[in-house]
Amino acid sequence: MTRKERYDFILRYFREQMPEVQTELEFGSVFQLLVAVILSAQCTDKRINQVTPELFRHYPDAKAMAKAEAEDVLEYISSVSYPNAKAEHLVKMARMLVERHNGEVPADMNALLDLPGVGRKTANVIQSVAFGKSTMAVDTHVFRVSHRLGLVSPKDDTPYKVELTLVKNIPAEDIPRAHHWLLLHGRYVCTSRKPHCEKCDLKTICPSAAVAVDANHL
Repeated sequence: MTRKERYDFILRYFREQMPEVQTELEFGSVFQLLVAVILSAQCTDKRINQVTPELFRHYPDAKAMAKAEAEDVLEYISSVSYPNAKAEHLVKMARMLVERHNGEVPADMNALLDLPGVGRKTANVIQSVAFGKSTMAVDTHVFRVSHRLGLVSPKDDTPYKVELTLVKNIPAEDIPRAHHWLLLHGRYVCTSRKPHCEKCDLKTICPSAAVAVDANHL
């Protein structure tokens, strides 16, 4: 199977199985999405969705959060990973939004990357989910699944390299959904420690499935 045939098969499968797909993070504005994505780094969406309702009740927008101190925000996010650093980032991010962008989240990539706590993955999520741009956010799930399914080569050994290869091979109109397709597949089927190959509809063309099956029979 050529790489193009592999992409065609996998994309066709996801288009049929998940024609409408979106982030599992819960939010009410672009600012709240940005906060949730920053908090979600190395943390589950489920945990973030438990934390953000109370956080957003006190700090619904950038102007409100900009007036807070890090320790104020920390009170509401203490159960997430790296809460101290994230509290600092959120307050500084909100203040920069107020100072430079009138409290609004910018759509420009460079402007997003200038914000405290925002890396390339987060910026790509915002551009895709909030602004409908064809950007591919590569988190640990997307990185893992892309390699296991043979969508990228072993030489694509960084998230950025994986991003470039995926964007090159996936039609622009599919890219915003493809991020979620690969992420959700990694979260619920192609899991990190023990992939559920037995219930994966892609196992017939997955170069990693046979390896996993053989390993289970050792």
